[in-house]
Amino acid sequence: MEGATLLFLVLAGIVLFFIFLYFVPVNLWITAIFSGVRVGLFDLVFMRIRKVPPRVVVDSLITATKAGLQISSNELETHYLAGGNVPNVIRALISADKANINLSFKQATAIDLAGRDVFQAVQISVNPKVITTPKVAAVAADGIQLIAVARVTVRASIAQLVGGAGEDTILARVGEGIVSSIGSAKSHKEVLESPDKISKLVLSRGLDAGTAFEILSIDIADVDVGANIGAKLQIDQASADLKVAEARAEERRAMAVALEQEMKAKAQEARAKVIEAEAEVPKALSDAFRSGNLGVMDYYKMQNVQADTGMRQAIAGSGQPNMPKKEG
Repeated sequence: MEGATLLFLVLAGIVLFFIFLYFVPVNLWITAIFSGVRVGLFDLVFMRIRKVPPRVVVDSLITATKAGLQISSNELETHYLAGGNVPNVIRALISADKANINLSFKQATAIDLAGRDVFQAVQISVNPKVITTPKVAAVAADGIQLIAVARVTVRASIAQLVGGAGEDTILARVGEGIVSSIGSAKSHKEVLESPDKISKLVLSRGLDAGTAFEILSIDIADVDVGANIGAKLQIDQASADLKVAEARAEERRAMAVALEQEMKAKAQEARAKVIEAEAEVPKALSDAFRSGNLGVMDYYKMQNVQADTGMRQAIAGSGQPNMPKKEG
């Protein structure tokens, strides 16, 4: 029984010892002391209680101290609790210090908390980055399409990393500048002869304003000749004009056909009125006979006149009579 109790006490002691080492990282505290970093043992315990990894803070503090940076453990702990990347910030500060770039701890933590990689930003500031634009199509004044690709060399602007626009804005502005410069050229040959005019014009516009980068240079990498947009537009316009003209001609033809039908209807109406008037003639003759205004001889004379008129019309309708030939 006594042996079991002793074994239990030993196991409990071992567990308590490991719990003590977990909450009181003595080895980490000794490492900090020999590295010249002043961190209290109780500070490490409180970090563990606040769920801050003491090793992350101590290792970063040792690295910063060896690099000559004056940073306290409270600042690192506060940045970690805010959701920042403490080791990345320390690396960025050391790189900036070695490159003589003015970067304070407050700026570095602000950039890190803004979601940007502060260490990468320092690297881009030291070693400029080249961004290749997608193919940008533009049309010169003579109607020829040109397709250009540019390479933009940028350097990170530390002061504008917080709140500044990113690479997408740079690419959009450069593309807009290329389209504008090509569109203002009188001929596509001018652009092909001197593509550096595009880069100079685009670079002079200050496209990096309000961005997190500083544009160092814009180089036109490639310019290809595309389609003849002007000719296509003229062909499309001519086709549209032809369709309009055909529609107007069809409209006039339809109006002429309608007018012809209207005139035929009027002619039929006039014939009907003539026939109606002719139907009244026998009645008038009958009334004339009864009233004594027309005699039998007068009627016969009228019939002879009508017959003679009909014969003359028949002769006139058959054409000119044959004239006798002159002799001698």
